[in-house]
Amino acid sequence: MDNAFIWDDSFITGFDHVDQQHHVLVDLFNELNQAVLDPSGDSDGLLADVYGRLLAYTEYHFREEEELMAQYAVDTRHVENHRNMHQQFIEQVQVLWAQRSAMGDPSATLVGFLTSWLGLHILGIDQSMARQIAAIHEGISPADAYEFETKFHDNGTQALLRLIGKLYTAVSTQNMQLAQANQTLEDRVVQRTQELEAAMARLRAMARTDGLLGIANRAHFHERLEQVCALALRGERPVGVLMVDVDFFKAFNDHYGHLHGDACLQKIAKALTGCLHRTSDLVARYGGEELVVLLPDTNLAGAQQVAQRMVEAVAQLGIAHQASTAAPVVTISVGVCAQIPYAGPDNASGSAALLACADAALYRAKNQGRNRWVAG
Repeated sequence: MDNAFIWDDSFITGFDHVDQQHHVLVDLFNELNQAVLDPSGDSDGLLADVYGRLLAYTEYHFREEEELMAQYAVDTRHVENHRNMHQQFIEQVQVLWAQRSAMGDPSATLVGFLTSWLGLHILGIDQSMARQIAAIHEGISPADAYEFETKFHDNGTQALLRLIGKLYTAVSTQNMQLAQANQTLEDRVVQRTQELEAAMARLRAMARTDGLLGIANRAHFHERLEQVCALALRGERPVGVLMVDVDFFKAFNDHYGHLHGDACLQKIAKALTGCLHRTSDLVARYGGEELVVLLPDTNLAGAQQVAQRMVEAVAQLGIAHQASTAAPVVTISVGVCAQIPYAGPDNASGSAALLACADAALYRAKNQGRNRWVAG
């Protein structure tokens, strides 16, 4: 399989350990190229493994070069430029790797960048470093070695390498900015998606909630009732339904006004909700001053206990009701029904029979004097 980078004598700096490290990098680049071109096996896994080793070894090599420059006290102008090149390379490789999913041919782009950069780096700034160190070793000051290198050594080649280096820096900066812009755009898309999902969730909640009382509305109740009855029918489990009516509520509105009537209903809804201890239980507004309670997997005795708690809780609110003949405070009447749903010709889930049973029990509770519950 062809190598992406061919090593030859033009890349030798004269420092054995630097040249050996360069050769290891070349071998890793070629290994990455082979992983790209190999159609068999786990190509993504191979690429990730080689990339990880390549990045780790590159960082090690850069540290070695920087320690070498410090050892020979290379001019700080060269050291700063050299370090910047190292840092730009690390950042650019990380950006390319992170953005590979958006590239048409990510593997080829990575290999092409790596090989081009290494060739430019060795032929340019690494060879310049080697020459300056050699001059310093001969007794020339670091500053004079740097000045001589920048002014007199193979001006045409050095100028070309500097221009290519500047072009690389500009392209790298542009790529970084583009990657940051893409990431910002992706972040905004994620944020907008989350905001849209939250808004949709709020709309769904609003569509299922009574605006005045803040509890489930009639549509939501019927939806849940059908679900619960269908499950209970299959499992032969009882379902409890309580029909609740506020006693003499029209008279309350006429006597105290609609604003007080709304506040009264809100307090009652809160009191009824407080009587439920399971998340599966549901209180809903059925219409006007009539509320309904759904108690999944609840037998008649359990439903009667809930009804008793609700009758007591509303009376204990102590809301004055001078227009009531049932009590001096606001009270409720409750019709209780709990049974295993049975399918009928007009109602496959058996929900209609449950509602009819609870409604009939509520009618009897009213006829028996209100402020009470009656079981159907």
